[in-house]
This record gives sequence, C-alpha cells and structure tokens, in this order.
Amino acid sequence: MTFKDQLRYRIQQLNGAEKLILINVICFVLPLFIKTLLFLFNFPSAMFFGWFELSSSWSDLLYKPWTLFTYSFLHSGFFHLFWNMYLLYFASRLFLNLFSPKTFFNVYFLGVLVGGFTFMASYSLFPAFQNSSPVMIGASAGVMAVLIFMSTYSPDFEVRLILFNVKLRYIGLAFVLIDIIQIPYGNAGGHLAHLGGAGLGFFYVQRLNQGTDIGLPFERFIDSVLKLFQRNSSLKTVYKNTSNKKSSDRSSKKDADLQHRIDEILDKISSSGYESLSKDEKDFLFRAGKK
Repeated sequence: MTFKDQLRYRIQQLNGAEKLILINVICFVLPLFIKTLLFLFNFPSAMFFGWFELSSSWSDLLYKPWTLFTYSFLHSGFFHLFWNMYLLYFASRLFLNLFSPKTFFNVYFLGVLVGGFTFMASYSLFPAFQNSSPVMIGASAGVMAVLIFMSTYSPDFEVRLILFNVKLRYIGLAFVLIDIIQIPYGNAGGHLAHLGGAGLGFFYVQRLNQGTDIGLPFERFIDSVLKLFQRNSSLKTVYKNTSNKKSSDRSSKKDADLQHRIDEILDKISSSGYESLSKDEKDFLFRAGKK
C-alpha cells in the first residue's frame, strides 16, 4: 500500500471533530501559498480574502451570505489557530463521549452562526463601535459553543489541569468572564462573538433538557443541501439477472466470504493496530474499500 493510500485510510479513521480540525489546518496553510502567488502577480490579497471574511456591514452580507460560515475556517496567525484547535480537541473529546457527531456539528456551526450575528449586531447597536467596519475571522465562536455546552451539560465533571482537578463549570465560567473583561482592550467584536457562541451552547443544553433539540432544523437543512450534490453522483442503473439463480447464489457466497475476511482484518486492526497488518492484508483492505 502506497503512502497516499495509507494517508487516505488514516484520514478516514479520524472522528468528525478531528476532521474539522484538519480542515481548519488546511485552510490556514493553503492561504499562505495563495498570498505568495497573489504577491508575485501583484494582486491585492485583501480583496481575495475579503470574499471569505465576515464583515460587520449588513449590506456586505447580502451579497456574501456564505461568509457567516467561511469566516470560521480562517485564522490570523499560528497561535490563533493553535489555541482554537487545542480547545476544540479538548472539548470535542468530552462531547463525543456522550453525543453523536451530528449533534457536535449542530452545536459547533450554530455557535459559528450565532457568534457571527452577534458580531454584526454589536457594531450596529453599540455607540462605541460607530464609524467602524471591521471584519472577523476565527473558529472561536464555534469552539466556545461546544465548550460551554459541555460545561452546562456536565458541570461537575472534573478535568486535570497540571496539578489539580477543576470542574467544567469553572472552566466555562472562566472563559466567559475573560471575554467580558477583555472587550474594552481590543478585538471587542471577537470577544462579543465568543459570548454569542457561548450563549448558544448554554441555550442548546437548556432546551435539550426540556426535550427539544434545537439543532434538528439546521441538521435537516444541511442534509437537504448535501442530497442535492449527491443526487447526480447516485444516478446509476444497476442491472440484475433474475433468470440465473445459480449465478446469484455464487455471487452471494462470494460477498459473504469477502465480508468475512474484511471483518477478520478489522478485528486485527482493533486488537493490534494498523501496522500489524501484512502487505497483502493492507492491499486487500484498500481494494475492498474501493468497491
């Protein structure tokens, strides 16, 4: 199995949160090369990236509505990305032990949306922000939504911080207070967006405890959008020869044998790890995955 095949297999083994982190890393590295190309051809990079950043202007949102999502995949620097992804990894491990990946994505992206709207509304409502029209990037609103969701849902759960254990309720409260205190000292819109995401995480749990999953409408909307893209790729005609029962029986037996061997290899991976497989087993698993 080639390096490319191994890389593809390992990516497939990542959970939803880890794949989201990987996408954020790619979206951080790729623009570095794009900026170089734009510089060499003397194109203004600010104009290009402006199509993905969230502006505080409502008129900009009318012709760039996708920026309510895309802003969360951009980061201003390495440490901006690192701390967001580190906190997301920490919170997602707790989250996915209790809830499905779909619920995780509902909370995360609703946090991104609410954080974006909070940012824009703040620059329209508060006098301190008059005559200014900044843009925002970063995944912090979504990360805060996941963190505060867990801090609200399991407030007494303890995590180890260096030398002592701390309950999640205090970790969540600390992040919220830090954002409130830092508003006058710079990046006010970003801190307000964090609070918007935090509010979504808190409200989500409150409604969930009352028996209502507020993320379901969002989930159905995303599923309907994905089905539009999958419809063309799924338009296949499958011909079945019902006149030859013996051929069908042989095919069924072959499929059963194939599945049996796949199960044996997966059991081996589960007990001894992927590297314990022989080259033939790796090649077989790869070929089976392409069928």
